[in-house]
Amino acid sequence: MSVQIPVSIDRTSPVPLYHQLAQQLTHAIDEGVLQPGDPFENELALAERLDLSRPTVRRAIAELVNRGLLVRRRGIGTTVASRVIHRRQELTSLLEDLASSGRKPSTKVLQCVPAKTDDRAAEILGLPVDTPLVFIERLRSADGQPIAMMRNWLPPAFADITADDLSEHGLYELMRAKGIQLAVAHQTIGARRPHAAERRLLKLSSGDPVLTMTRTTYDATGVAVEFGDHAYRYDQHAFDVTVHAR
Repeated sequence: MSVQIPVSIDRTSPVPLYHQLAQQLTHAIDEGVLQPGDPFENELALAERLDLSRPTVRRAIAELVNRGLLVRRRGIGTTVASRVIHRRQELTSLLEDLASSGRKPSTKVLQCVPAKTDDRAAEILGLPVDTPLVFIERLRSADGQPIAMMRNWLPPAFADITADDLSEHGLYELMRAKGIQLAVAHQTIGARRPHAAERRLLKLSSGDPVLTMTRTTYDATGVAVEFGDHAYRYDQHAFDVTVHAR
């Protein structure tokens, strides 16, 4: 039986009704009021309960479906999707996002090389191409489920970061501990076919894609301090971005 989520609609607000509904339903899923696999309230019943039109409710539900929070299945109806980590528009690490969402993160360090050259990463970090960069490759899991392969390049000042450090702590946590003030990042989100190692380690089936994110992070002085190139399981990850009108 579906759970009836308390919803408060402000008809005097300039925020569209469907968006008010979508926000509150999203909050219920984020807070665990609605759990993965829970049946979702029937569209007609929800519209009648809240005194909203069916198109308004349908649009709110469609928004959650498009974001991967709800799943529609023929003969079953609408249910809450499997738990997905949502990367919001904040400068946080995946480890921090997992912990804040109540999941149990773990890290397997695949490589931690204190001095490795990489032309592309060096150029992005604003360093000469022959600069020995710190290269880190990790497999991040949540509740025992592999969800991301993460590759990072750092300037030589971080060469003392060890694999043991990375197994126990998030990269941003380690950087902050060194006095780095992370201020802003530029990231690009995409999708592609996984490489063979990604398919194996992320336990993907043939034909499954990966979501990708490249990110360049800058400190408070505007200096690039990290470049990341990550691949995520498509069914365990989503990016939430808020856009504003000009």
